[in-house]
Amino acid sequence: MAEDLLTVAEDSARGGFFLFSGTASTTVILGITSILIGRFLGPELYGQYTLTLVVPQLLLVFTNLGIEQGTIKFTASLRVKGEINRLTKIIKYALLLKALTGVTIFIINYAFADLFASAFLQRPDLAFYIRLASIGVAFQVIFSTIMSAFVGLDKTQYNALASNVQAIAKAIISISFILVGFSVVGALWGHVASYVVAAGAGVSILFLILHQEQNAESNYNFKEALTTLMRYGAPLYISILLTAFIPLYRNILLAIFTTDANIGNYKAATNFETLLTTITVPITTILLPAFSKLDSSANQKVTTFFRIANKYTALLVLPITVLIIIFSNEIVHIIYGSTYESAPLFLAAISVGYFLVGIGCFTLTSFFNGLGETRTTLKINLVHFILLVTLSPLLTQNFTVLGIIIASLIASTTSSSYGLYVARTKHKIELDIRSLAKIYLISILSSLPPIVLLQLSPLPGLFNVTAGALLYLFIYATLAPLTKIVNHSELQTAVHIFQKTKPLALVITPLLKYQEKILSYHP
Repeated sequence: MAEDLLTVAEDSARGGFFLFSGTASTTVILGITSILIGRFLGPELYGQYTLTLVVPQLLLVFTNLGIEQGTIKFTASLRVKGEINRLTKIIKYALLLKALTGVTIFIINYAFADLFASAFLQRPDLAFYIRLASIGVAFQVIFSTIMSAFVGLDKTQYNALASNVQAIAKAIISISFILVGFSVVGALWGHVASYVVAAGAGVSILFLILHQEQNAESNYNFKEALTTLMRYGAPLYISILLTAFIPLYRNILLAIFTTDANIGNYKAATNFETLLTTITVPITTILLPAFSKLDSSANQKVTTFFRIANKYTALLVLPITVLIIIFSNEIVHIIYGSTYESAPLFLAAISVGYFLVGIGCFTLTSFFNGLGETRTTLKINLVHFILLVTLSPLLTQNFTVLGIIIASLIASTTSSSYGLYVARTKHKIELDIRSLAKIYLISILSSLPPIVLLQLSPLPGLFNVTAGALLYLFIYATLAPLTKIVNHSELQTAVHIFQKTKPLALVITPLLKYQEKILSYHP
């Protein structure tokens, strides 16, 4: 692997580790916090708390403007070019612009709280709570921009730190206020204060980093930065708005065509999808700065890195997907109980969409955005949106929840295929078909022993899931070198890459050594 590609891979592995660990720990902390808030408030007050956050979170979608992705892209590319002073300015101007949009949304939210509470939520008494929650919007948009800057600067350890600070602050403040008697107000103060604390900590760390790196003034002004960010981010902003509309559209269709029980089963299934997004979101996030660092004129390096990134994304995502499918019944019953009869089927059907990883489902968007071709990303999202909106009513009417999942699969398959077509024709991107075929094959073959275990074992479900998952991963890790999906050179490169991140090396290196030993017996 070329030296610059190796450096990008090292940065990506390190950044991906911190993003994954930060996302995972934050998800756990916030999940436990939500459970405790729900228990302490009770169903009625917890329902009020949940509804109160709907309007601010919905309006928050309009603050993105594509600036967060632009911050990642330009921070990463300017850093590689050594334009540190311009990089510093673009981060500061992005923060200023996002702060202005956050304040604007706060004013709208605060001023029209009575209307939102009455018209949207049908609960006029929640207006005070909405005003209280709206305070957090300005700090939330600043926080999200800071997180993007950390990714672009290859300082994802601070990204993980800031997200954990926000989660811990919310847990401590919300629960403390509730316990001393502030009820819903206390929970909302905890929500708002967590972003105030996290944004304050993040800004302090970010400006310390920028102060250390900046060595001269730059004549790069606000107008130039705004033009750069908006030209890049406008297509992404439209994509975000389209994506934000989809959950609302699905809920409307489900409300019309199916029962409350089916909706509950579908919601339970989508909650487990978080297991997969905890892996895929860090991958897509860290690949954006990775592609941004590569010179788009150096086509060979870009195509090589795409092949590598897509192959290893599939190598990571496919086994987790297969595990969720084969253990879907046990997973749902352990967490929700046997009353959720349809949720395992819905979870398995939703997970099928992740098999699109092989055709670039999780790499193409980062690829195009990294090269600055955000209009292509918009076209991909438009294809997905149009197909989903068109097919969902017909399929949902005939197949209820499965219909809406099938519509999503068709839309995702078509849009990803279109994106791959553009990448191949315009940038000469080629997939590593042989390796990908082997990855799909061993992902399926590795599932056979765990399936047999499930059929024969009389032991509790939790034991079967744990033992079956470990058995699956052992077989999968063994078959990968046996089928030559990975070779000596790749394993040695991987060891070198992961050694740069000590916590990751402690976990990955023994596995890589095991695979090297297998290859030594089967050259």
